[in-house]
Amino acid sequence: EADTDGFKHLKVVAVDGNLEVIHQNSVQFDSELPEFRTHGGVHIHADKLTVTSPALMWVKALDVLLEKMRNTGFDFSRVKAISGSGQQHGSVFWRKGARRTLNQLDPQKHLHHQLQECFAVRDSPVWMDSSTSDQCQCLETAVGGAQRLADITGSRAYERFTGNQIAKIYHSKPKEFSETERISLISSFASSLFLGDYAAIDYSDGSGMNLMDIFEKQWSRVCLDAAAPQLAERLGDLTPSTAVLGCVSLYYTERYGFAESCNVVAFTGDNPGSLAGMRLREGDLAVSLGTSDTVFLWIRGPRPSVEGHIFCNPVDCSAHMALICLEKITKSVSKGLMFLTVLKRGVYFDVMEITPPFAGVHRFNAEGQRVASFEHEMEIRALIEGQFLAKRVHAEKLGYKIMLATGGASSNKDILQVLSDVFSAPVYTIDVTNSACLGCAYRALHGLEADAGASFTETLRNAPEPQLAVRPAPGAQEVQIHNITIHIPL
Repeated sequence: EADTDGFKHLKVVAVDGNLEVIHQNSVQFDSELPEFRTHGGVHIHADKLTVTSPALMWVKALDVLLEKMRNTGFDFSRVKAISGSGQQHGSVFWRKGARRTLNQLDPQKHLHHQLQECFAVRDSPVWMDSSTSDQCQCLETAVGGAQRLADITGSRAYERFTGNQIAKIYHSKPKEFSETERISLISSFASSLFLGDYAAIDYSDGSGMNLMDIFEKQWSRVCLDAAAPQLAERLGDLTPSTAVLGCVSLYYTERYGFAESCNVVAFTGDNPGSLAGMRLREGDLAVSLGTSDTVFLWIRGPRPSVEGHIFCNPVDCSAHMALICLEKITKSVSKGLMFLTVLKRGVYFDVMEITPPFAGVHRFNAEGQRVASFEHEMEIRALIEGQFLAKRVHAEKLGYKIMLATGGASSNKDILQVLSDVFSAPVYTIDVTNSACLGCAYRALHGLEADAGASFTETLRNAPEPQLAVRPAPGAQEVQIHNITIHIPL
């Protein structure tokens, strides 16, 4: 399973028939592909709002990753199925003629040599981009308001969402848009590389575009028309997230020794991939402590609102998942955490946030008065606890039973203790922090059995169970925060 995780890496996890991890590997974009001059895997433009990544960098990373695996002696012929995940909302604009190139890949050459002229837009918009406020306003106006858009697509208009990024490209780069024959999400772009043909966008990742009707599971005509002309043809059909799209291209059988029967299961987004990796069930809640800090739940009968997001469920086409995304807070906070819940509160967003939509650092004392700074230890605690309190507010609106933690910072027990204290609930983790990657390895296996009616839970009945990491500290439940509103003048 390949995963473009958090802009910084391309990662792979392989599991055997007993669902044990037998191989892991990765490629660091910045250090191993320095010719692309990225920082954290991205280019932040002069306006500080536009953020992109070179599409060709992702292609070359796949070349490097597969070569690394071959050099370790990995036996590709044993791979029965492959799936993957990609950072949500990002888009790839294939130039006219690219499909023919994908169909005719030469196994004697690297992918990045053959695909270097295949992208109409060389730098792909990614989810850090927040430069499309005008396009968001136009989309909401076209459909009848923010709530109406959420009722259709699961979310109000967000600057990072793909539909608004496409609208910006259409207006700001009309030549490049006219040269585009297919627009992929990063996930369907990656699966296209393995198929040797354009791969369909799956329901779950397609939910994060402001273009798809999440209940009808088809493109919304009013949203498409508001974004760009002839967009349905450029996006192609949608597909269930559990679908087998075909077998790997002959390129991989001849160059690396994949079996011709190796199936490609629809790739999806990184957050849906994490839901699969954590093996969430209805009512469970997970907190992903990765590139951004994210809360997501498995739900049925969703009622979208203008806060948060509703996506189609990646492992059960009859269900949905709820998600709330906040900016990354877990940077370098492994020391100095205070384990007495405090009444000082901080709001820390170093870039424009998705929910709530603002940026800046704001500190308040126990009386609700603004202060310039905290002591170092208190600053760390307020930083983490403030974000987790925001997550709790959203989670309690939806209801949850069990809490699971994933992402890189889920290996930090100090941070997990704060999470447990704030939610007054035990926290479980899995023993692999790359849950989006692991989840799509699980999804690859489920894809082989889904047509026969097997549920995701049945397919993974022998998978290792999550492990209890921490319980709430004594006294943590005695601290209750009721009806606190902090007003931040903007």
